[in-house]
Amino acid sequence: MTNATYRVPVPQNEPILSYAPGTPEREALKASAKEMGSAVVDIPMFIGGQEVRTGKLGDCRPPHDHQRLIGRYHKGTKKHAADAVRAALKARRAWAATPFHERAAVFLRAAELLAGPYRQVLNGATMLCQSKNAYQAEIDAACELVDFWRWNVKFAEDLYAHQPYSPRGQWNRLEFRPLEGFVYAVTPFNFTAIAGNLPTAPALMGNTVVWKPAASTMYSGHFILEILRKAGLPDGVINMVAGSSGEISEVLLQSPDLAGIHFTGSTGVFNSLWKTVGDNIGNYRTYPRLIGETGGKDFIIAHPSADPAAVATALVRGSFEYQGQKCSAASRAYIPESMWLKVKKIMEEQLSRIKMGPPEDFSNYVNAVIDRSAYDSITAYIAGVKPRDGAKVIFGGKFSDEKGYFIEPTVIKAKHSDYKTMCEEIFGPVLSVHVYPDKKWAETLKIVDKTSPYALTGAIFADERAALAEAAAVLVNAAGNLYLNDKPTGAVVGQQPFGGARASGTNDKAGSFINLARWTSPRTVKETFVPATDFPYPFMAKP
Repeated sequence: MTNATYRVPVPQNEPILSYAPGTPEREALKASAKEMGSAVVDIPMFIGGQEVRTGKLGDCRPPHDHQRLIGRYHKGTKKHAADAVRAALKARRAWAATPFHERAAVFLRAAELLAGPYRQVLNGATMLCQSKNAYQAEIDAACELVDFWRWNVKFAEDLYAHQPYSPRGQWNRLEFRPLEGFVYAVTPFNFTAIAGNLPTAPALMGNTVVWKPAASTMYSGHFILEILRKAGLPDGVINMVAGSSGEISEVLLQSPDLAGIHFTGSTGVFNSLWKTVGDNIGNYRTYPRLIGETGGKDFIIAHPSADPAAVATALVRGSFEYQGQKCSAASRAYIPESMWLKVKKIMEEQLSRIKMGPPEDFSNYVNAVIDRSAYDSITAYIAGVKPRDGAKVIFGGKFSDEKGYFIEPTVIKAKHSDYKTMCEEIFGPVLSVHVYPDKKWAETLKIVDKTSPYALTGAIFADERAALAEAAAVLVNAAGNLYLNDKPTGAVVGQQPFGGARASGTNDKAGSFINLARWTSPRTVKETFVPATDFPYPFMAKP
């Protein structure tokens, strides 16, 4: 038994490696991706510490080479979902009672394993599984997930240290208990770091979890779990299941022990989960915590005083990195007439230099979209652009699914600010631009605020300080992460806690103490050192 008060290591953001020609990380990643791409990985579910194989298989294929097989994952049934709930509940008591420093050590070790020997394993898996280029894989699969695991430990320590005032004669304490039940983590395809954070943030706080990765990312999810197991995560704390989303959710959402949902994905799916929880609200032991980050229709608006080169570069990077498949990606832009021709010329020059192809070729900036469904949805928007509707494709617009799901970076100029592609989430490499009269700056700010139901990210470009302040005030509820003179993507753990409101989610800020607090159920304890021994108060005495 120790009487020490431990302090966790001071976190720092993981340095981003360059992968420039001649660097050791470039050769290591190329070798890792080549080796992994030549094998077929068998991916079991993981329930209660046991690898579970059903023989009912789903394929893992690179989006940029959909004829190649790199893995097969075992699909579960309702029974396996129920088994995962039982395993999580069985592990709950021991894990909740595990001292914080012991829980923290698991995730700190996982961070070091990922930063070191597993770095190019998970980067390579992300390149193959999600068609990310080397830089996008590095900032996601390696750096951001390492940051989540390091910084969450520090945020948890700070949260536990938040204690109430105690006057003389008593001691007031605040306990941050884990939730009563299990947490259901539902993770998306686009960020390996999110897939790693959504189940582990609740687990760090003493909760046990049933985790369902997106079917298209079971491959990279498999390696996340391998790292956690190597780091010493106890059996049953995180249970990974696969199969029909509807069947798995049906079992988990009907369980009286559902204590919370940690979700990133579409607004429609989150709405469905929320409705089901509401319909079952009388069946639960406690009110489940619903934490979700959903869609976005993220904006860039430029003031006439802005730097055209900075605006153009933000549009190219913010819209087309990772094929626009970031919930924070810039997908609508508002450019003043006086600046438009300059911005357009710079964008055209930059876009003309972009190469598209498989991520194994490091000269490719744009790779493939995630799957057939995404490809069909995105290309339907492009094909639907008609001059008679006041819209025109001014750059890109070509696509092919012969080898992989490739779509060129596409820019649409929309005459009307309420044109379809200015309003609806496309989630692909498509940017819509509306050119507004300079004198209508204030009016355009109101249009930006009202056009979309979402409120995730947005960017304002201006050299005039008054214009930045005016826009930030008008757009106060239009983005949970607002960027001034920068692209609306690239939030860093410990620097810009991430999340949005309106139809973009519950804004519980992944990568901050705000999110971790949601996975606790606080208990106040008051201890009186010398308790009263009779009931009367002084005011009752006779004069």
